[in-house]
Amino acid sequence: METNSFIEFKKERDLGAIITDTFKFIRENWKEYFLTVLKMVGPVLLMGLVVLVLYMFTMSDLFSQIDTIDENPVGFLSSIFSWVFVLIFVYILMYTLLSMSSLYFIKSYIDHNGKPLFSEVKENVFKNIWKFLGLGFLITIVTLLGMVFCYLPGFYLGTVLSLATSIMVFEDKSIGDTFSHSFTLIKGEWWNTFGVLIVVWLLLMVLGQAFSIPAMIYQFIKLGTVMGGDDPTEVFSIFKDPIYLALNIGSYIFQFILYSIPLISTVFIYFDLNEQKNLTGTFEKIESLGTTTTEE
Repeated sequence: METNSFIEFKKERDLGAIITDTFKFIRENWKEYFLTVLKMVGPVLLMGLVVLVLYMFTMSDLFSQIDTIDENPVGFLSSIFSWVFVLIFVYILMYTLLSMSSLYFIKSYIDHNGKPLFSEVKENVFKNIWKFLGLGFLITIVTLLGMVFCYLPGFYLGTVLSLATSIMVFEDKSIGDTFSHSFTLIKGEWWNTFGVLIVVWLLLMVLGQAFSIPAMIYQFIKLGTVMGGDDPTEVFSIFKDPIYLALNIGSYIFQFILYSIPLISTVFIYFDLNEQKNLTGTFEKIESLGTTTTEE
């Protein structure tokens, strides 16, 4: 692998530098990065898209027979919730693998001075997947409980725990230690971390919505032609429209790729805070200078 320059993660950065270096990292390593992600997540991503298409077909059939819902409301609801459960399971697995692939790619990139090893990334992902799933489940439960109480605790906990996956990867801590260390690391820097995450996620939302516009325009046009018909249930036939499905699948794939942006940003945030609190990168540079001097 060849890169234009090695990007040093272990140093302090301000908001502008974090965002700039995030895109610089993607720009200089996009081929190796996305190839690694595709190899690790591709089969699950394909499964997710198949489940999504089947779900939309099922919803089209269910709502097209809306007159029969009163006869079997339990069956109708159970069918919907069954598909929702399957979708949630697939997407949790998919985004967990994406997070792990991204973070272990960066770890290998750092450990090998800009030359990540796919075999190393693959080994780490399979070795730690259950630990990541456990951490993800804990973060989801805690954040959702926080959201129940007027949203503010949820935003606070979500910001704190955004560092958890980076802590688990780069410090190899257990789930419990990772959870507690997130609060220690962000202490006194919550607002700065929140500010960076808000900017990154707003940018992500704008880019994601921009790619959704073709599907939305086609949906409005299609609904406009159907609304004038005699059969009101014909509206739901759009879920089987091949053009509508293709546009939505393209949108989901693009948004999936965009999710790499906040993942990489949180790594830069983690190292920024870690450097402020522990000076890890500085000590490593001093040790490396000492080793070089001794060898000479």
